[in-house]
Amino acid sequence: MMLRSTLLAGAAFAVLAAPAADAFTLHVLHINDFHSRIESVNGFDSTCSAEDEVAGECFGGAARVHAAITAKRAELEAAGENVIVLDAGDQFQGSLFFTAYSGAAELEMMNGIGFDAMVVGNHEFDLGPEPLQQFVAGAEFPVIFGNTDVTGDNMLAPLDRDSVILEVGGEKIGILGVVAEDTAETSSPGPSVSFGSAAETLAKGVLDLEAEGVNKIIALTHVGVPADLRLAAEVPGLDAIVGGHSHTLFSNSIEGAAQPYPLQAPGPDGTTVPIVQAGAYSKYLGHLVLTFDEGGIVTAAEGDTMLLDASVVPDEAILARIGEMGAPIAELRARVVGEIAGDVDGSRETCRTVECPMGNLVAEAMLDRVKGQGVSIIIQNGGGLRASIAGGTVTMGDVLTVLPFQNTLSTFN
Repeated sequence: MMLRSTLLAGAAFAVLAAPAADAFTLHVLHINDFHSRIESVNGFDSTCSAEDEVAGECFGGAARVHAAITAKRAELEAAGENVIVLDAGDQFQGSLFFTAYSGAAELEMMNGIGFDAMVVGNHEFDLGPEPLQQFVAGAEFPVIFGNTDVTGDNMLAPLDRDSVILEVGGEKIGILGVVAEDTAETSSPGPSVSFGSAAETLAKGVLDLEAEGVNKIIALTHVGVPADLRLAAEVPGLDAIVGGHSHTLFSNSIEGAAQPYPLQAPGPDGTTVPIVQAGAYSKYLGHLVLTFDEGGIVTAAEGDTMLLDASVVPDEAILARIGEMGAPIAELRARVVGEIAGDVDGSRETCRTVECPMGNLVAEAMLDRVKGQGVSIIIQNGGGLRASIAGGTVTMGDVLTVLPFQNTLSTFN
């Protein structure tokens, strides 16, 4: 597949002539790295308070994502457009809803929204195969395993799926999926699950889909932007990559975005592959518009990411359901554990790059816990810090948002 367009350096969109009468346009709505943000989040990616919600200072949450996708899909379909909704992985892990319900809350929200396909992320394996099996079995949409080898796992093997073909507007859209190859190290899939080459999986998937007459193929990936760029360059036949894992914000309009939307990446033999991703934590909704000619060649790729702020009114029915599900964990979440004088930065951008305040705070807390054992050095990995905390009262909910993983503090001589 070849993207044929005239690109202006630094321009947000391709400069294109009017599409031909036989052109096929596909709208792809997408999210990634939801990380159990069932409730709305504040500017620190922690659970937003009721007061901040009233003040219009909250973002995302399942009710707002539901409202945004439902409205945009209805608008596009009313105009006769073709729409699919994709999730690029990591619904699991990140809030007390996941701690309490082990993926059932995320599944209920996704089924309500009506996704067309999802690829597993590395954190879908955090509790081993059983919760993922329950999630996939209950999903009213296909979940793609891609380069995940589950043939040795009795629970997951019957649910294994490498790709899906969506029928949209009389056309076949092939969706391939891959997850990060190091998932066995970054998660807890267990000995019965392993992960193969993403590039080889996609290359084989393209050939298989083309053999079935599919000439419009999207890679739904949970590997991160650097790996997406490599896949775009190595795998022939990809028309677009909708990604996740690196929590990268692609946008032409949102301040601070790391990449333009879409990023036009070099593909094999002089082709171009549009790559998109929509940040993380339910704060954004991506909207990619692809135009294909009659041969399945992409002739236009444009779009942008939408910030899901207070201008998006959350779905009331979903809010009520979230309130019901949150009732059993409200007491734990509201328990006050301390006070801090100012904001503590635990952002991904800081803590995975340099020494950060949240890393120091967590390390000092761990050191204080085991000081009676003669421990003198503490190590905390940046990836284990999942949010910042605002100054003032700190609750157990804040703590568990920063440290959601069920890890054990271990000491060694």
